[in-house]
Amino acid sequence: MRKQRHVEYDECPIEGAMDIIGGKWKPSILFRLADGTKRFSELQRLLKTITQRTLTQQLRDLERDRMISRHVYAEVPPRVEYSLTERGRSLEPVLALLFRWGVDNVLAEKATAPKVPAPRRSADGPTSAGRSTKSRAAARPRAAKAER
Repeated sequence: MRKQRHVEYDECPIEGAMDIIGGKWKPSILFRLADGTKRFSELQRLLKTITQRTLTQQLRDLERDRMISRHVYAEVPPRVEYSLTERGRSLEPVLALLFRWGVDNVLAEKATAPKVPAPRRSADGPTSAGRSTKSRAAARPRAAKAER
């Protein structure tokens, strides 16, 4: 379901900007298009985990908000390319700053975060009770033999 768009942003223009460029994927799409025109499949490959449906919707939203343009070529098979409009290009300095902030804060923090060791496991793996499955499985045949 599509969210209701705000009509007025008199109090805080950031709300209006975030309504247009906010979300998980829109900044990444705009950042990739800042490098140049891309086809749908190129964007999907660059964004790795985005679904086709989500990418389609995000591109439609950005086109509706005049951030990107969609150019359809009259070819078989059809070719569609996306590029930033002037309005979209006006965000390039903001996207560059956001990229730099991510490098300085997110990637740097990941690199310096202490590595938490994985919990130790027995050779045959723990069970829900914390005992190994091998020891319980091995005990069963012996009990069966003793009953014979």
